[in-house]
Amino acid sequence: MKHLICTFILFIFIQQAFGQSAKPEIIPAAEGDIKIYPVLHATLAIQYQEVTIYLDPYGGKKAFEGVPEANLILVTDIHGDHMNLETLTELEAQSTQIIAPQAVVDQLTPNFTNLTSLANGENTTIQNITIEAVPMYNLPEDSTSRHPKGRGNGYVLTMGGKRIYISGDTEDIAEMRALKNIDIAFVCMNLPYTMTIDAAADAVLEFTPKVVYPFHYRGKGGFSDVHAFRRLINVSSDQIEVRLLNWYPPKD
Repeated sequence: MKHLICTFILFIFIQQAFGQSAKPEIIPAAEGDIKIYPVLHATLAIQYQEVTIYLDPYGGKKAFEGVPEANLILVTDIHGDHMNLETLTELEAQSTQIIAPQAVVDQLTPNFTNLTSLANGENTTIQNITIEAVPMYNLPEDSTSRHPKGRGNGYVLTMGGKRIYISGDTEDIAEMRALKNIDIAFVCMNLPYTMTIDAAADAVLEFTPKVVYPFHYRGKGGFSDVHAFRRLINVSSDQIEVRLLNWYPPKD
């Protein structure tokens, strides 16, 4: 019995020391489950059938331990927590198919060779997964914007009859509020880079995804209060489920 207890304690220590468990979120869908792996900050992996997509790979190869290898990568913007050259190189993604806005494609050329540029409003289909690029930007739209309209992409992915929205770095813009039939949403909320929890909640209540995951919630002042975000949603709607995941595992 003592040996079993020691083994269990060691297992817990290893989990804490080395970050995320590789156990995914499971979303039932047509013709197979969708598996979602939270990785770090704005980084996640989505697996459906034979396709594994990495969104904004960041954190080095170590952050992806236990996560299936990507055969498709989506990048939202040029900033280092989204387009991370070190992580892409460690993942040996030089020939992996990468879909990104033109500003990202320009910076990845010529070292990465399988690049597809997708602009706001454009879409493509890969192995029965439709990828739509949608706007992401700061308000107000002026010369001080960290994320000007048209440079970066949010994405709406359609797979297995489910529509998944990944916000990118954005505020509660009209295009987000106008989204329709979103099953799963990943919504950023951190200052001064994106938006407050109040603005995020207000937008989510307008486009009403079935499930929303707060992510990208570490800002200059620390972490946004995602529990307060969940309360704001729960007070106003019983149709939206807020799921909180650990996007910031402890460092070694």
